[in-house]
Amino acid sequence: MAEAQGIRSLLVIGGARSGKSRYAQMAAERSGKKPVLIATGEAKDAEMAARIAAHQAERGSHWCTIEAPLALGDALKAAAAPSTIVLVDCLTLWLSNLMLAGGDAAAEGQHLADVIATLAGPVIFVSNEVGSGIVPDNILARRFQDAQGRLNQTIAAACDSVVLVAAGLPLTLKPSAHSASIL
Repeated sequence: MAEAQGIRSLLVIGGARSGKSRYAQMAAERSGKKPVLIATGEAKDAEMAARIAAHQAERGSHWCTIEAPLALGDALKAAAAPSTIVLVDCLTLWLSNLMLAGGDAAAEGQHLADVIATLAGPVIFVSNEVGSGIVPDNILARRFQDAQGRLNQTIAAACDSVVLVAAGLPLTLKPSAHSASIL
């Protein structure tokens, strides 16, 4: 992550098992700053507990971990500092937690976007791209897909840089040399 080039916020999006978390982790570790993970997932079953344990083992003990399944904006404000780089993994689980708790996804997403500009240090967000598949067959899944797409757009607009990871390969979407407006 090139803070010297003005990039203080990065959104890494991609499908399931695309390599987005690995890309984000490597970017954080290359920054030279103290890495802080804000984990939004909760171990509500054995399979999720195993996933969390595997991610912890991959990161290593030099990472500081903060669990924030819902209060993401507050956790970001507390963790961000000039000497740290914060990795939020992931917005998809945070949104799921928020929707299951009855929260207002649009308002909370905008609040999170507003927080990004106030942070004292760099941040990397990881989020799933869920709009590239079929339209779900039930209302809850359609509501989630819509909310995830809107959240990704909101956070992408607030971040300095956006990278799409597919099959482990990063593609920079923002900033782009081709970002001239189309009239």
